[in-house]
Amino acid sequence: MSFLTIIEAFRDFDFEGHFNAVTDQDVRAALAKDRLTQKDFLALLSEQAAPHLETMASKARKLTLQHFGRTMGLYAPIYISDYCSNHCTYCGFNSTNRFNRRKLTLAEVETEARLLADTGIRHIILLTGEAPAKTPLTYLEASVTVMRKYFSSVSLEIFPMDEAEYGVLNKAGADSLTVYQETYDREVYKQVHLSGKKRDYDWRLLAPERGARAGFRSINIGALFGLGKICQEAFFSGIHARFLEHHYPNVEIGLSIPRMRKAEGAIDPRNILDDPGFVQFITAFRLFLPKVGISISTREAPEFRDKLVHLGITRLSAGCKTDVGGYAKETDTDTAQFQISDERSVDQVVAMIRQNGYQPVFKDWDRI
Repeated sequence: MSFLTIIEAFRDFDFEGHFNAVTDQDVRAALAKDRLTQKDFLALLSEQAAPHLETMASKARKLTLQHFGRTMGLYAPIYISDYCSNHCTYCGFNSTNRFNRRKLTLAEVETEARLLADTGIRHIILLTGEAPAKTPLTYLEASVTVMRKYFSSVSLEIFPMDEAEYGVLNKAGADSLTVYQETYDREVYKQVHLSGKKRDYDWRLLAPERGARAGFRSINIGALFGLGKICQEAFFSGIHARFLEHHYPNVEIGLSIPRMRKAEGAIDPRNILDDPGFVQFITAFRLFLPKVGISISTREAPEFRDKLVHLGITRLSAGCKTDVGGYAKETDTDTAQFQISDERSVDQVVAMIRQNGYQPVFKDWDRI
């Protein structure tokens, strides 16, 4: 069975009616449990749970300390190509956006890797636009091989592949895979993905499962909050993570909660997830998924990220550049995939983590 079977079962589910019917007693009952059901999770995502946010946060903090200790993992992205064959209306890399696109040579990939490694970062995400003709498997395999010289963990955030192709990159040294469904709502998905392979909802939805079968030790998923209805997106993200946990017990499952940020030539968010709602979702995820890692990127403002350290997150990006070759550039450009909000250096983020009583972790895994 795949997650496609699970999500199809909710095709006619009345989310609005269910959320409106949640009572205060439903929320209290969910908070009293050690293991939450899907119904409990829905209760904690509802508006009725908002008055219980302090209780949710306290329990989330305890669970995080129990399973992860006072540690905070650090990572950063490396963009090696911004060519893209998709027209995604929310992304700065979309194929209709006119700018001077770039793909790094392997020598430039090594320069980026060396400069980022000099900051202390040892876990990275290698990113490209979705253009297989421009960044074929051979190029990605060679890039991963270069990255492995500098980093303990190389995660991929690229176009979805078949299981055999993922296996090639895993053998080359990539140990983790990130695939955002963007939106779990089929109709919204169709509206925001106007052309390109990314229009294939099912192919993308099942990519994490292909990656797990291909041998990746870690799979990270999530929705882009700003496209579909926010509570539904949170619910599907959560049950997707639990499905992967159950069916692939030897794979470490992670969850990201990116909020849409304005990108050049892209639409504005359709649905706004405000800060209190963001905190509610993080704590609900932690209560529903006690052992799942939760990552927060530099999309979020520094003062907000500082507060989230105590509320259930386990990984922070630091010292990030979101344009191709960004670490070697003297100045920022307008060709980044999205605008970042936390521009602090790695050292500054490390200092913040320590000031909050946590231990920054640069490396917690290595392939032997």
